Amino acid sequence: QLQLVESGGGLVQAGGSLTLTCAASGHTFSNAAMGWFRQAPGKEREFVASISRPGGRTWYADSVKGRFTIDRDNVKNTVHLQMSSLKIEDTAVYVCAANHFRNVYDVASAYDYWGQGTQVTVSS
Repeated sequence: QLQLVESGGGLVQAGGSLTLTCAASGHTFSNAAMGWFRQAPGKEREFVASISRPGGRTWYADSVKGRFTIDRDNVKNTVHLQMSSLKIEDTAVYVCAANHFRNVYDVASAYDYWGQGTQVTVSS
């Protein structure tokens, strides 16, 4: 069992920065690849970023590449998503997820545990 709790969302102006944190409880965190997905109103959930189990490899959606950075701390059981140069179209609920078994990292169906999400709103 793994519980995921996101924090750090909020309201930020376009061009600003925000860092999201996903805190995991449970002893399988280090065995899981971790990902961030987001869902805007009226849109489907989309992949944002993911990081491998040891943390040496990362993947990003083209829309956030160069602006967002994912990292993990396997001692503190946390994953962070550093977001900079935020755009209005980044507005969404951001959800953290864990992938224990699949070697696919940008597809929601590969993830077996999900958090509740944190709202990020980017204003003009």
